Amino acid sequence: MDFWQVLPVALALVMIIEGAMPFISPNRWRNMLAMVAQMEDRVIRNIGLGSMLLGVVLLYVFN
Repeated sequence: MDFWQVLPVALALVMIIEGAMPFISPNRWRNMLAMVAQMEDRVIRNIGLGSMLLGVVLLYVFN
């Protein structure tokens, strides 16, 4: 498959996954956002880095 064919599919899947929490439980999602707003930048960056690294590992394992 070509990159430009896979990219929209990947973005659509991200949007579906990201939209699941506010759809299923909007109150918990709101509370989670309030907690994230109070976190230090360092903690948020570490969570983002961990998420990216996990994504890279999963891509490597499944490809």
